[in-house]
Amino acid sequence: MRKFKMLLLNCIVLFSVTSCFDDLDDNIIPSSTLELNDFVWKGMNAVYVYKDLITELGNDNFETTEQYQNYLNGFDSPENLFESLLYEPDTVDEFSRIYSNYFELEQLLQGTSLNNGMAYGLVRIPNANEDIIGYVRYVMPNTDAETKGVTRGMIFNSIDGTVLTADNYINLTSATTYTINLADYDNNGTPGVFNDDIISTNNEAITLTKSAYTENPILTHNVLNVESHKIGYLMYNNFRIADANLDELNTVFGEFDAEGISDLVLDLRYNGGGSVSTAIWLSSMITGQYTGELFFKEKWNNEIQSNFEANNLDAITNTFVDTMIKRNTDNDIIYQQSINSLNLNKVYIITSASSASASELVINCLTPYIDIVQIGTTTRGKPQASITIYDSPDFTRSNVNINHNYALQPLIYESENADGFSQYYDGISPTNGFEIGELFENLGQLSDIDEPLLAMAIADITGLSRAETNSQQPLKHIGNQNSNNPLVFDMVDNRASKFKLFNQ
Repeated sequence: MRKFKMLLLNCIVLFSVTSCFDDLDDNIIPSSTLELNDFVWKGMNAVYVYKDLITELGNDNFETTEQYQNYLNGFDSPENLFESLLYEPDTVDEFSRIYSNYFELEQLLQGTSLNNGMAYGLVRIPNANEDIIGYVRYVMPNTDAETKGVTRGMIFNSIDGTVLTADNYINLTSATTYTINLADYDNNGTPGVFNDDIISTNNEAITLTKSAYTENPILTHNVLNVESHKIGYLMYNNFRIADANLDELNTVFGEFDAEGISDLVLDLRYNGGGSVSTAIWLSSMITGQYTGELFFKEKWNNEIQSNFEANNLDAITNTFVDTMIKRNTDNDIIYQQSINSLNLNKVYIITSASSASASELVINCLTPYIDIVQIGTTTRGKPQASITIYDSPDFTRSNVNINHNYALQPLIYESENADGFSQYYDGISPTNGFEIGELFENLGQLSDIDEPLLAMAIADITGLSRAETNSQQPLKHIGNQNSNNPLVFDMVDNRASKFKLFNQ
């Protein structure tokens, strides 16, 4: 019997995908679950980077439409089907996601969410089996947390009077309004040793309410004059793309250049990713002397990769640039600005386990060209990029199926730097001798020269003896906390104009 295949070359235009199977609604009225499952499978079959390693996603896996439908009917929800198609979800692909409401996803990708302004981390208490505590990493300006007096370093161990545990923290922190019950932290005279630490509830509490908020990725920046050095410091907390933020980021680098800084400290310790384009532009601001040279190559699944290489190699080759350019789906330029570059040969980058995606892309892709001194702890480990897949004839937002609001955010390629390295699934480790974690008893104030991680960079820059630092690893974090957002991702920009390959 002839096999029904979904060959990319013959049956689809990339990001303009149609199935070679008979439409499900030709003969039957599909149930909502069947319709959603059909969308999930087709979307993953079209673009998933690890498609070649998932038998069920093979183009020739189903011999008939009936066999395909029976397979889909074996899953009682699109979420279950989606999760079954992921490659090594505990190690390699921890990041592909399915969403039941793409409107919320779109807001998240633009940096807008319901937010009370308290960016926090959650860690397990060593001497308690399930109990965890939260600590404030930073407070976003013009938010309820700022108004209520929340500050970096505050500790809370319960919400609305309920002790935080690994099982309940998601529900407790998801409420629009909740009260954090503050606690005191005592290291018991043994800094860096956690087993004897004491967490004691005090009688203070702060009620916080979330509202729609768009976070400025630039939390703080300044020029530090230490000894004879002018050190630029930038804390950059996400790579989500917005024209106003790009203008501001470029202006910051213009100010650094005008000040004649000798060194740069880029603080990405809480940055979980965002736009691939922004990562390229930021890296081009740090350098400037490598315009046109390879930043990274994209490694897609075998079918897509071979077609790119045969028809449009430039589409998967990303270079350093001297101009920021954004295009619409018709390939018209909608944003353009020349880049302010520093032409540096060395940069200090602060990281933690919350540094992921685009943050790691900057580190990995600058490494072949300039000296990177990475300070902090090992990064999250995400060398892949993702894209939003909608239920529409071409998988873009146009003509989307109005019967539901589901969307996929699958991984679509791995990023390979100029040295051919990409598989940092376990994260990128700090430079030898620069391992240091944040400790509750000495968090310090961000951008202050005495903040421990920044102080380590300054000591190396100036040649001064380092202040006493902690070589111990910090407490293990619960979940993948990045501010109030547990996700880490990269998104690919201008996909509709970039990936029109086979429309001749």
